[in-house]
Amino acid sequence: MPLTPSETSRILDELGHRPKKKLGQNFLVDGNIVRKSIAMANLPAGIPVVEIGPGLGTLTRQLLANNHSVYAVEIDTVLAESLEKEFSPFIESKQFNLYRGDAVKFPVANLPGNIKEFAVVANLPYAISSPWMESLLNQKRIPIRMVLMLQKEAVVRMSANHGGKDYNALSIFLKSSFKQVQTHPVPRQCFFPIPGIDSVLVQMERLEKTFLYSASDRSLIRRIFTQRRKQISSLVKKEKSEIRDRLESWLLTCQIAGNLRPEQISAEKWQALAEN
Repeated sequence: MPLTPSETSRILDELGHRPKKKLGQNFLVDGNIVRKSIAMANLPAGIPVVEIGPGLGTLTRQLLANNHSVYAVEIDTVLAESLEKEFSPFIESKQFNLYRGDAVKFPVANLPGNIKEFAVVANLPYAISSPWMESLLNQKRIPIRMVLMLQKEAVVRMSANHGGKDYNALSIFLKSSFKQVQTHPVPRQCFFPIPGIDSVLVQMERLEKTFLYSASDRSLIRRIFTQRRKQISSLVKKEKSEIRDRLESWLLTCQIAGNLRPEQISAEKWQALAEN
């Protein structure tokens, strides 16, 4: 069971630790939400799980109790030491594998390279949700399923469709690898300290056929989306000749009108650009 708010506060005091806003540290203190996370994940027996920012081990305990091997990455030194102490028997048995580091640089923690099928279950620190997602999509191993605690606004942006103001480069990249299956609202009172934003549990399933954008194509699309309200034809003209020729060919092949804005072009057509 998760720690109560008072227990969480007491343990943090004993550790001499204050939640760090810059790291997005809000600790889950509601057992129903822990159980909901596990239920939404619906993990196959024995599948390894990556956890980002385990904090005080709220989700970790349940994942280990369900006999999953957990590969976690924690950047906070104080919390990492606490986790190593509490879960030392699981570390010795190699069921719990904790990597001290930046999850954006190590998006699947210390998951061995020979493991191809895995899931991600995490109360993702809000401060790194978008850069972590980009980093995950930059490596060749894509989890079969993700259940993530995210800021509500982030979920809206990540799942946005073309034509709306929330549609962006990251939502395009995600649509080529995942489909969003379900969401579950999480009240602010489920965390300590209570955040000033609304949260959502989101379940994403890996597509049967995934497509990963190259670093250069991601950079190109992000650059175009910095001027999302301008017509695509005018943005194409600003590019260097080689890229401009490629973009003009793409517009012609996909029958994209030059007066459309980047936010009005579907994810499928952006993928067509990257595939050629």
